[in-house]
Amino acid sequence: MVNCGIILFIFDIDRRKKLKHFTGTYECKADSKGRIMIPVALKKQMKVFMKHEFVIKRAVFNQCLEIYPIYEWTMMMNNINSLNRFKKKNIDFIRRFTAGVKIIEFDSSGRFLIPRDLLIYANIKKEVVVSSAINILEIWDKNKYEKVIDSALIDFPGLAEEVMGEKKEINDIS
Repeated sequence: MVNCGIILFIFDIDRRKKLKHFTGTYECKADSKGRIMIPVALKKQMKVFMKHEFVIKRAVFNQCLEIYPIYEWTMMMNNINSLNRFKKKNIDFIRRFTAGVKIIEFDSSGRFLIPRDLLIYANIKKEVVVSSAINILEIWDKNKYEKVIDSALIDFPGLAEEVMGEKKEINDIS
């Protein structure tokens, strides 16, 4: 019970600091143990969260990894926890969504270790891309990232229209 209070307290502190989103795409190198050094520009954005834990997991739609600040992960888990566990598809989803989930911490240099099973899943060798995805970070093998970006460019204007075309402006109050 005390731990839940601590997480909520950390969540409240972090929410007040108002990180709107991460920005940027960065090329890095993974060492032989699977450690990655976060680039300085990204480390500055993460400064508020570096003293807290992060969660790393497999992505749902791509062969990459996702890193969640702990408060983002807590919000996600609260949402998933509301699923009815007497429906098989919900249990299957929960099991697949949380497969390989690990808690990671950054050392004082801004490095973190990608667990071996996740390195294998994402096929990460040496060249790595860390890319912002609004409130989380994606970790990619550089070649896979470039292929995904290139394939998304084929009809990006059509995709943009389909995804964003029906959205109302933020200031639109009707």
